[in-house]
Parts: sequence; structure tokens; C-alpha cells
Amino acid sequence: MTRFIFAFCTSFFGLLLCLHVVYAQKPTLLLTQLSQATENTPQGALRIYQDQYGRMLYVNDQGQIVRVEEPPYYSNGVIPPPVAMSNQGPIEGGLPYDNISPSGNTHSPSFQKNTPDYNAPAIELPRSKEIVASVQILMHRIGASPGVIDGVAGGNFDKASAAAGEISGRFIDPNDQVALSNALERTGGPAFSQYHLTHNDIYQNYAASIPTDYAQKAQMPAMSYTSVREMLAEKFHIDEIFLQELNPHARFNMVGEIIKVPNLRLPKRENITRIVADKTRKQVRGYNSQGRLIVAYPSTIGSIDNPSPSGTVEVERIAVNPNYTYNPKVNFKQGNNDRVLIIPPGPNGPVGTVWIALSKPTYGIHGTPEPSRIGKTSSHGCIRLTNWDAEELAKLVKKGVKVHFIG
Repeated sequence: MTRFIFAFCTSFFGLLLCLHVVYAQKPTLLLTQLSQATENTPQGALRIYQDQYGRMLYVNDQGQIVRVEEPPYYSNGVIPPPVAMSNQGPIEGGLPYDNISPSGNTHSPSFQKNTPDYNAPAIELPRSKEIVASVQILMHRIGASPGVIDGVAGGNFDKASAAAGEISGRFIDPNDQVALSNALERTGGPAFSQYHLTHNDIYQNYAASIPTDYAQKAQMPAMSYTSVREMLAEKFHIDEIFLQELNPHARFNMVGEIIKVPNLRLPKRENITRIVADKTRKQVRGYNSQGRLIVAYPSTIGSIDNPSPSGTVEVERIAVNPNYTYNPKVNFKQGNNDRVLIIPPGPNGPVGTVWIALSKPTYGIHGTPEPSRIGKTSSHGCIRLTNWDAEELAKLVKKGVKVHFIG
């Protein structure tokens, strides 16, 4: 019976995927948890979820979908368009159907309010999301950073894909599993590997929290990580929520605990002699002395209120793990702070773990405490990268390298 259920589920979701390709649509799956610990079965106590199509999804305590019940109106073979459920109301922040996120892992306030159990198990991670993440890892190895590895084929993914083709001369087809597997083997092995948490991972000097007010930041000893999970996400260049999705039962609190992480295997790259900061593309591109693209990073470059420089500037100096000097008379004003403040160094500081100063005063290329927002928000005129991309770039450039702003 269990094999039949899984075969049915596989066929059903395969049909949905085919329809998705044919009609070039991305329906959104919104889940509402109707019951917790319902009936007892050979798979244990099941939870019931309902989506906006009226389907009932039964999930076991391992987070696996073990049964899907179809509503009567599916009998004619026609899948109706998505509609919000009338009574419960949809969960905010729905994702594309082929990117179902685990329950309990969205930041939506209404989701947290309506969900009775914050520790409810994750719905099994769809294979397609791991495939997207595998492509992101491959592109990262090639030199085309996707930013955070999150299993989502969004704007940063598209930019990285184009850059990866330019760097390697090869097109990466996520649907060609043999070619993808071979490319991963050539560049360092499988996309994912196991990692054993160490004593240093668990017993760092973590901060309880990082305040938003700069005056309060200045009183702290360091802008440290706030949790083991955040530190590991940064270490393996992965979105923190996606790391939890890959390891739904991980507690991240024991030495020796084994978790699944990206197998980065980043190579040593050529030195960069010219940088292009593309404002339109929201990408920083590094070229060697022959004019060949070596690296490409998603970036946040200025804003309407605080535009980045134009024309050409130079790399002036490089500081690793810098403190940050806040001066409202020179930069911007944060909150009610009207005096100079020195914010200590750390990955959660305003400029992250690297500051590459440019020849135009107060401007630079730097890291960020919020890697998942790179390319999606504005900055105060500087060029913002993920910490790991900024750290790599800092090793590839030196004083005098030209930085061209275009777009």
C-alpha cells in the first residue's frame, strides 16, 4: 500500500510539473495546517495540510508527504486556477509549487500567528530545489556567484548563469542531470557533503542579538554571529532557512552532529586587474589582464537617494574584519544618532567582514550582515556583496586596480 501511495504521489506531482512546463506558469502553493497529530498509521501520527487547490496533504513526523487526497472537482482531469481558501485564509509568502518550503520556516507574521506548532516537521524538500542548488554550487565554483545558495531560480540565479557561460564557455542545463553531474565531478565532486560540527562551531562568542541602533552597536564588543546556524550558513555560503530545510531535524547544538551542506570546493582564481560595477545588472565583474571574465558577483550598488559614483575610480586599500566609523556629517544619518560612532568589527557589522576602499572618499566595496538581500535592496552609495564574495575579491585585487561604474 505504501509503495502505491508513493507511486501515486510521484505520478501526480510529475503531472503537475508537466503542466507547469506546457503552460509556462508558476502556480503558488499555499498551505494551511488543519490538524496536528491526527490519525495513527504505520507511518506514525500524521499532520494534515490543505492547499488552495483543495488537496489534503498528509505529512509524517519525518516531514514526508505520505498521502494526497484529491477534491471531487479533479475527476474531470481539469486543474482549476489557484484560489485562496475561504475560511482559513492563505498563508502569506507562498512559494512556487516546485519550491515547497518547510512549514515553520517563513518569516511571515501571519504564518507564525496561525501555525499552532512552530516545531511542525518540514514537508519533504522537492528534488527540484536541490537541483537548482546544485547548479548554484557549480556556478559558484566556476566563478559566477549566485549570492546565497538557496535553491531558488531567481534574478541572482539568472545573472550567475549568464556569467558562468561567459567564464566557462558552456551552458549549464539544469534539466540535463548527466551533464550536471559530470560538471560537478570535474569541478570538485558532488554538490553536497556531510559536515561534523566542531567544538569551535558550538562554543564561539555568539551575540544574543544585534541591535539596529548604531549607538547600541557601538557599545558591543563585536558584531558576532547570533547563532550556530547563522555561522554555518555563512561558512557554507547558504541561505540560513535553506540550511534548515536541508537538515529539518538538526539542532545545531552538539559537537559531532552531522549536517548536509554545500560542497563548495572553490578554486584559486587569477588576479583581477579591472573591475566593472554594473548598476543595471546589479553585478560586480572582475577581469584579468587579458580582458577575460574571471569572477562575477551579485551586488547592491547605491540607491536613488544615495547614488554610487560614476566613471572610474581605483582601489585605495583593503581592510579585513574592519570596524566601521559612523559619521552623520559625512555619510547618512541613522536614527537619532548625530555624533561619530565606532562600531566594532564582525560579520554582522554594517560593512561585514571586508572593506575595499575606493579613491572616491567614503565609498568602497564591502560585505554585509544580510547576504540574502544582496541584489534586492539599496545601499548608501557603496557596493555591497556577500561577505564571502567580498573576501574572495579582496584576495584577487590590489591597490590601483581600476573600478568602472556603468549603467
